[in-house]
Amino acid sequence: MTTRPPITLSIAGTDPSGGAGIHADLKTFTARKTMGTTVITALVAQNTHGVSRVYPIDVDFVADQFDSVLGDLPVDATKSGMLGSRDLVELVVARAAEGRLGFYTVDPVMIATSGHRLLETDAVEAVRTHLLPVADLITPNLPEAALLISDDEPEAQTTEAMRDQARRLLERGPGAVLLKGGHGSEDEVIDILATADGQVREFTHPRVTTMNTHGTGCTLSAAITAEVAVLGRERTEIGSYILGEAVDNALDYLARALTSAADWQLSLNPEGAHGPVDHQVDIVRGRPA
Repeated sequence: MTTRPPITLSIAGTDPSGGAGIHADLKTFTARKTMGTTVITALVAQNTHGVSRVYPIDVDFVADQFDSVLGDLPVDATKSGMLGSRDLVELVVARAAEGRLGFYTVDPVMIATSGHRLLETDAVEAVRTHLLPVADLITPNLPEAALLISDDEPEAQTTEAMRDQARRLLERGPGAVLLKGGHGSEDEVIDILATADGQVREFTHPRVTTMNTHGTGCTLSAAITAEVAVLGRERTEIGSYILGEAVDNALDYLARALTSAADWQLSLNPEGAHGPVDHQVDIVRGRPA
């Protein structure tokens, strides 16, 4: 009898410093016990101080990458991060419609922590109207959630406002919304998971005080994607209970990764640097008892 590991796919840009994007996703996929594959959408010059240049990949070559992976491997779950342009958004929408991405998580990457725009202005509407409806889960932070609703929507300042925005985002068609509260200022971080069947769940955890938060959004969405791939190979099996379990497991992993790297100093110029989380916390250092 033949066997195989769960297979996950990341559609995203690169990060040569290893903390975010494709690089973070592959580390996370490995840490969460899946075999990671990739479709690279852009070459990004960035490090712990921010993004300095983005070199987009031709859409036809991105399509060739899709063909190479999906024509050969049975993907159980997929996440997308940086898409960059309307053409790339439309390509991903078309591939999702083919039904070969498995459970599909959209991390709606729009602006880097450094302020560098990672999504062209004319692509935002394509994300709102075309990408969200083909997603099984979207994982926006507070500013991304507001922008996905409208250009003039204010960021949520309260838990009730987060619940309201999560429900409004569900109206745009995704199967579920995880609205992340990490951009807030409270000592406790609250994340809201709302699903299309009407379930709403809150996840509360202490804020980890650290400058090393580079790639946390990529890492969390990749961890959820991997957890879904492990917990249920068939998309029809992923109901609100299993998705909640996947989110809970992924948040626990991210908390350990943040805590392990909280005191790291990697940059030659540490002032203002945002280092990565410790993706290998459970592999190299071992999960605490």
